[in-house]
Amino acid sequence: MAQANATATRSQEGATKAADIKAGGDVRDAAIRSKYRAVRSATSELAARVSAEDQMVQSCPEASPMKWHQAHTTWFFETFVLLPFLKDYRPFRKEFHWLFNSYYNSLGEEIPDKSLRSTISRPSLEEILAYRAHVDQEIDRFVAAGVDDEVTRRMVLGLNHEQQHQELALTDIKHAFFSNPLRPSYLSGPLSDEMQPPPSDPTWHSFDGGLVEIGYPLRAEDPLDFCFDNETPRHNVFLEGFQIANREVTCGEYLEFISDFGYLRPEFWLSDGWNTVQRESWLAPLYWQRKGEDETGWRVFTLTGWRGLSELLDTPVCHISSFEADAFARWKGCRLPTEAEWEHVASQTKVQGNLLESGRFHPAAARGTGIEQLFGDCWEWTASAYSGYPGYKPLPGLLSEYNGKFMSSQMVLRGGSCVTPATHIRATYRNFFAPATRWQFSGIRLAT
Repeated sequence: MAQANATATRSQEGATKAADIKAGGDVRDAAIRSKYRAVRSATSELAARVSAEDQMVQSCPEASPMKWHQAHTTWFFETFVLLPFLKDYRPFRKEFHWLFNSYYNSLGEEIPDKSLRSTISRPSLEEILAYRAHVDQEIDRFVAAGVDDEVTRRMVLGLNHEQQHQELALTDIKHAFFSNPLRPSYLSGPLSDEMQPPPSDPTWHSFDGGLVEIGYPLRAEDPLDFCFDNETPRHNVFLEGFQIANREVTCGEYLEFISDFGYLRPEFWLSDGWNTVQRESWLAPLYWQRKGEDETGWRVFTLTGWRGLSELLDTPVCHISSFEADAFARWKGCRLPTEAEWEHVASQTKVQGNLLESGRFHPAAARGTGIEQLFGDCWEWTASAYSGYPGYKPLPGLLSEYNGKFMSSQMVLRGGSCVTPATHIRATYRNFFAPATRWQFSGIRLAT
């Protein structure tokens, strides 16, 4: 009798556990479906503000057409979720498998020259939108039936991948409109709603250093917990004591560097930076132009069109390279923070700031003396080269090409920008670009 009761108890416990697992899975599936719809809708809303002709433009090698962004993010879900896991899935069009591949060499054929993306007039925008609708419908059908942990992880990766492309799409359309002689604007209206006092001189915050932990503390058992592979593993770093500025460098402060002939004085520049300045004839940040009647003699192109620099003097300088950030820091007798220093500071504050959801789409001025602008406004160049953390392992399989193969000749940026989705950024997030890159919303925070 006792044995029978024990068996019944174990059976009941097993049934309860199974019910709990199913209930947890249902909640998780509902959460991922909701997140999927929100992210995909956000991409569509950003793209809907420009014409079909605008979505064909690719104005520099780093950029991609808006139409391509919409197709490639859809391709990601089709390639890494639907095709390997949904047995009855039928591809929208088989040519898309290679046409919208970005850099996954393991998948086989792709467009070899990224700059050729703007020459692909077909498929039409209408067909791309139909492709998005097809994949959205199939994803919804798939997830509604219940998916396992691996599919959930790939879904979450795909959503973060799409948020990256939302930021890139705005960065790219800004460059495209700047390259157009008509200088069209993406948005209309003022950059600020009210007059505010200018920011105070930067204040310096001291940190003792010592042994600190950086990197994302990933909970592997939770498929909804996410970071990119390059944010792991969490590990110890020893920091010397340091000071960091409370805010980003402003346009007005950077104008002083220009006025002091900073672009003509090789003593402030790294060798490759000086060679780049000479070759590219740089005399100011990207989108600054010596024209118009502005009292500073400069105007700046934004996603709302031209603005006099006098209107932006208190806002963070952006669209500068790592070389320019480093040269400015040397001119000021300072340096750029390392990424470990930056993360140590940022991990002690909340993720909040002038991000994509603010709708401003341009850096905003700091107003206090506390540490501000760590998240949003501008990606901040660090002094750290992009490489794997100790013990780093890329994602398994085809997704191993996502981050790891780019760990060469790049510098790390931290903090997100005014076009980064708020749910996409965190203190451990590592962005990376070649040091001469300027088309991103990139800026400066000083350290000593």
